[in-house]
Amino acid sequence: MLPSAATTLVSKSTIFPHQKSTLGYLKLSVSDLPMLSCHYIQKGCLFTQPSIPSHTLIQLLKSALSHTLSLFPPLAGRLTTDSNGYIYITCNDAGVDFLHVNATSYKICDLLSSLDISPLFKEFFTFDRMVSYNGHSSPLLAVQVTELSDGVFIGCAVNHAVTDGTSLWNFFNTFAQVCRGASKGMNKVPDFTRESVLISNAVLRLPEGGPKVTFDADAPLRERIFSFSRESIQKLKARVNCRKWTEDNGVELMMKNSNDYQQKENNKASTIFENWFLRNAGNSKPLITDETVEISSFQSLCALLWRAVTRARKLQASKTTTFRMAVNCRHRIEPKMESYYFGNAIQSVPTYASAGEVLSKDLRWCAEQLNKNVRAHDNSMVRKFVEDWEKNPRVFPLGNPDGASITMGSSPRFPMYDNDFRWGRPLAVRSGRANKFDGKISAFPGRDGSGTVDLEVVLAPETMAGLESDPEFMVYATSQL
Repeated sequence: MLPSAATTLVSKSTIFPHQKSTLGYLKLSVSDLPMLSCHYIQKGCLFTQPSIPSHTLIQLLKSALSHTLSLFPPLAGRLTTDSNGYIYITCNDAGVDFLHVNATSYKICDLLSSLDISPLFKEFFTFDRMVSYNGHSSPLLAVQVTELSDGVFIGCAVNHAVTDGTSLWNFFNTFAQVCRGASKGMNKVPDFTRESVLISNAVLRLPEGGPKVTFDADAPLRERIFSFSRESIQKLKARVNCRKWTEDNGVELMMKNSNDYQQKENNKASTIFENWFLRNAGNSKPLITDETVEISSFQSLCALLWRAVTRARKLQASKTTTFRMAVNCRHRIEPKMESYYFGNAIQSVPTYASAGEVLSKDLRWCAEQLNKNVRAHDNSMVRKFVEDWEKNPRVFPLGNPDGASITMGSSPRFPMYDNDFRWGRPLAVRSGRANKFDGKISAFPGRDGSGTVDLEVVLAPETMAGLESDPEFMVYATSQL
């Protein structure tokens, strides 16, 4: 969407890669193809005003973007479909859009002072509501730089059939790194190989003109950021794992996310310590053993949200609720994919339970259901998902058709606040209008880097009102424990 009355378009140009691509064609995978019906991803960062003139800022960003595109040539390409129906990225250096927009009638405080997310952020992205299939004729990436009276917002709109969150934030981080002149030490080199089980011979048949989004993009919604401090999350995790929280001595019972395969040995040592602590603390709860699963901090937070949103929706006890979590398959597939494989390498893992179960069982039970399904999503399960899709190729059914679903996306592990373009870390990370529906949740890291988590929550207005008045949820969100 072009800027509204709140903003003024100063200039629009096409940025080409600094060097010509040698990649050729990259086939879309079974993780890419379902995203053709999704909107372009819209993510951006808000900064204080750089201490350089506006024209210098714009030229600096254009030059950095051009050099970054040489490292990410697919983003400067287009989608193409061959005679057999296979869809590829052609790395043809066709370029990306760059927009310079003026919004100097607004200050940073105008954007961050309201309880709900300011609707002005939606004006800071282009390609508004553009479906990813349109990448056949439109750029796969657009960068919009919006100048405020005391700050600047850098927003990226990127084709969701080309990137997932891991790939997007690697690009964004590299863009910032190149801009501040630190590109020589880059170690997060994107991997463009197409040799994993995700590359398939199955053909996705699409209607003439391409697919449409699978949800009502015009439904009334409210959007809010709920912040959870590190201490609040620790207390929540201790509760879910049936442990005593002793604030006086500051004992920390958090462990690394149990899904992180690289921390297994550390987890064993931590379990030994925690069992010792429970014995000596006189806690009557069962000790943590191999049979007692350790629930991660993030899964604890998801369980809290699942219960609160279900309560706010006032569903019938027999109504089936769904909590979907996007999982990164890069380290789940054997042989493992490169950490910075460029493209989509995610699968949506659903957990089902009736509203009655979610509300009558305790928080631990809800978290266990989520944990069980995520832990089970190993190499064989990834392959099973691929085989299932190959039997019935289809676009991803994004949305909440039955009014009882929650979809968790993004990740508090994404390095969103590492985007220092030369004038400091972002003040805030925000998204645009893309892919928003009742029950869409996005997890961001907190700005302070201490382990805080921000949840961008999108709900129907009446459900949001219920969530805001939910004592179990809000006591953790506001750290009033």
